[in-house]
Amino acid sequence: MKNFRTLILVVFITAVFAPITLNAQEEAAKEEKGSPFSVGVDLVSSYVWRGSKYGGPSLQPYVEFGIAGFAIGAWGSFGIGPPDETVNEADLYLGYIFDFGLSIGLTDYYYQGNPFFEYSDTISSHAFESNLTYEIGGFSIAANFIFNDTHAGAGSSGDDIYFEAGYSFGNFNIFLGAGDGWHTTDGEFNICNIGIGTSKEIKITENFSLPVSGQVVLNPEAEEFNLVVGISF
Repeated sequence: MKNFRTLILVVFITAVFAPITLNAQEEAAKEEKGSPFSVGVDLVSSYVWRGSKYGGPSLQPYVEFGIAGFAIGAWGSFGIGPPDETVNEADLYLGYIFDFGLSIGLTDYYYQGNPFFEYSDTISSHAFESNLTYEIGGFSIAANFIFNDTHAGAGSSGDDIYFEAGYSFGNFNIFLGAGDGWHTTDGEFNICNIGIGTSKEIKITENFSLPVSGQVVLNPEAEEFNLVVGISF
């Protein structure tokens, strides 16, 4: 396992990535509008990430600058409810998507309540994750590696890995993910994210529709089942 982790570290440090929301249609639309900036927000019934539930109803905004395959932006999740029952997260990311379907980049996970500039040998408010994604046709595969030890400040002890494979059938998609570290209850590598997702647009007026998405997610490692519905604005 040590050799496997070392191989991942070498690959990811030389080719870091973040999940990139840009695709060919989005880039073309931005060029037509003449602005490389995009902004939006999702309202979700619960915050579920990689098979684990982190909070109830949440607003998840994003702001992004993207041009010629490059993207840099911020994404967050802010719980709607009592402060002691919600998770407030604000992440930064950058990345690049190649024409042949490969994406590389870096994500900085930051959970509010910890000092933003706190980073020392004893504790860090940030978890830095390098990711690699490849898409071909409807198939996608992703690998993720957290390379810093946060000393529990951001919830990771470092060296956390997560892999996910998925396939899109057009009107719905399926996915399977496995990881260790902060992805599982005991920190050991295991399957933690199995699900199916779909989306549609609800027509409100002749010229306005609301995108609606839904996911059914099973986490066999944590024995957890979630149903998530979201609306995008």
